[in-house]
Amino acid sequence: MIRSFFRQVFFVLRIAAAWGLAVICIVSMYTSLPLLGNFDLPAVLFSFATMGLVFAGAFSHLHRVRLLAGRIDRDALANRQKRQIEVPFEAGETFDLLDAAVRELPGIDQVQSARDSLQIKAKVARPRTYGEPLLRRWNPLLWFAPDNNQLLATVTPASDSGRVILICEPESPAWSDWFLVDDGTNYENAEAIVRAITRRIGERRRAEQASAALTATQKELTEAKLHLLHAQVEPHFLYNTLASAQLLARSDPPRAEAMLGHLIQYLRRSLPSADTDMSSLGEELERALAYLEILKIRMGDRLDVQVDVADTLRSTPLPAMMLQTLVENAIKHGLEPRTGGGTVWIRARRDGETIAITVADNGAGFTGKTDGTGIGLTNVRERLRLRYDGAASLAVVANFPAGVAATLSVPAAKGTAHG
Repeated sequence: MIRSFFRQVFFVLRIAAAWGLAVICIVSMYTSLPLLGNFDLPAVLFSFATMGLVFAGAFSHLHRVRLLAGRIDRDALANRQKRQIEVPFEAGETFDLLDAAVRELPGIDQVQSARDSLQIKAKVARPRTYGEPLLRRWNPLLWFAPDNNQLLATVTPASDSGRVILICEPESPAWSDWFLVDDGTNYENAEAIVRAITRRIGERRRAEQASAALTATQKELTEAKLHLLHAQVEPHFLYNTLASAQLLARSDPPRAEAMLGHLIQYLRRSLPSADTDMSSLGEELERALAYLEILKIRMGDRLDVQVDVADTLRSTPLPAMMLQTLVENAIKHGLEPRTGGGTVWIRARRDGETIAITVADNGAGFTGKTDGTGIGLTNVRERLRLRYDGAASLAVVANFPAGVAATLSVPAAKGTAHG
């Protein structure tokens, strides 16, 4: 409290001393004039009036700065304000954010924005804080006061952020600070820009958090649907397989035993996967082959399966049940509609850092009449988007000369050999 009091006294005395010297110089020039110099009254009135207005202006500046800043110190009292702001965005984004904040400042004019040099210059109309000043023409603190303030803002790039250097000052030389006050207008401008930048950063963060929360919710919903499918384990497929095994047990026990063995293998690979989202190409291939072997027993010569997957690629991480979905689509919408059945091919190839896994058939193709809704492929695409954030894809194209080929492209596992 005492320090603040002495700081205010020193500020007022500094302004008064500067103007006192100026008044002494003017009065000494006046008294040296012939004849007029003998009249002391004009010089005395000028001196008292000038110093009275100077003291009034200085106290007014102190009062407004206290209202704006809530404190009185050298930085708050200064006509020239400097701010350094750390922005957690790269330099280009920081500059765009700064430019938008500057252009929203009240009274802004003549904005010069140079994105290449990451620099902004502008003029800011100096507001009439208390309306039209009394004795404006005779108030010495307004004799040289500029009509505008100005600002200079630059962005300094860092590795993953940008640093904003902001300078707000009167449109007058630095020596004028000994005689003039800005009524806290530059402090007000600097704080307004800092608040605008802070608000925009907060909005960006909230938007990112909302987007992340939405993505997480979508992912949880997708996985919940997947887990529900796992829990159901294709009831119709299971019932049909058991019914077929029951019939074969009477007529062909070895084939019934083989079918039940494949069913056990399929269930062993299916049920535990409900606890995790990720599997491997090798595990998913075993599940798919168990499924296809059961169908081969049921369909007989109508189904042929060909697999071309190198051992070096079987450790590739793959979302659980994804390969199974493509295989089921090939059977249900490709081969089952055809009386003569057909072939299912499962292949995997490495292309750089990407593994391409293709499930193809020579069935009905896109012109075939099926009862499919497309929800399986939609689910695959959504899971790829959520899991790999754009680094994986699913392409479904016509196979030549007949059928459909669906290709999953996923990132290769680190350390996977080229196969």
